[in-house]
Amino acid sequence: MAKHIGIVGCSAEGAALCYRTICAEAPREMGEHRHPEITMHTHPLSDYMVYIRAGDWEKVAELMLSSTQKLARVGADFAICPDNTIHQSLQLVKQESPIPWLHIAEAVAETAKQNGFERLAILGTKYLMTGPVYPEVLERFSITCEIPDEKEREKIDEIIFKELVNAVFSEKSRMYFNDVIENLKQRGCDAVVLGCTEIPLIVVPDDCPLPTLDSTRLLARAAVREALAP
Repeated sequence: MAKHIGIVGCSAEGAALCYRTICAEAPREMGEHRHPEITMHTHPLSDYMVYIRAGDWEKVAELMLSSTQKLARVGADFAICPDNTIHQSLQLVKQESPIPWLHIAEAVAETAKQNGFERLAILGTKYLMTGPVYPEVLERFSITCEIPDEKEREKIDEIIFKELVNAVFSEKSRMYFNDVIENLKQRGCDAVVLGCTEIPLIVVPDDCPLPTLDSTRLLARAAVREALAP
């Protein structure tokens, strides 16, 4: 029996992409139409944003833990969260979590290491880009990282919260992402982390100036492997 996957959701588009990826890719290993049992719980994004904007990561952790506890009660064997930003609270969550967790940045870092990437561009919310989530994990893998400049970070954050989380994907914004990625390529980056789980819905790998590391789908694939592991 495959393990039961619990998804702690935050923003709808990223959570939905993670769920769909698990359901679409698991049949390769499990057979036609089969995937592990999956349960998702999510508090409203607005609840998270109050605490994220205030920098209150303990309150963010409380929301994540609330979801985790609900997932555990319905039988989830482990948890994932398709939201990079709130991973800043994951260590606090783990201290009281009734079930184990997979870390989205570790899924990204493992793939980067396997592909020989050494310097990653990090894109995401302004809280993610300036926060510790990726630098702390990548350091363990001997990988360095770069982030856009402040003006670019503010614009990316605006696109995420005004457009992407609302399922608005414009060509103008897609080209802006490509321009930022080209700038980071010129600064020596050899791959780009799509570190907001909605960014893979707008950045096209075949048209991107750098190889992409899709955090949403990499986490989903890691969850399938964990679910099928002995």
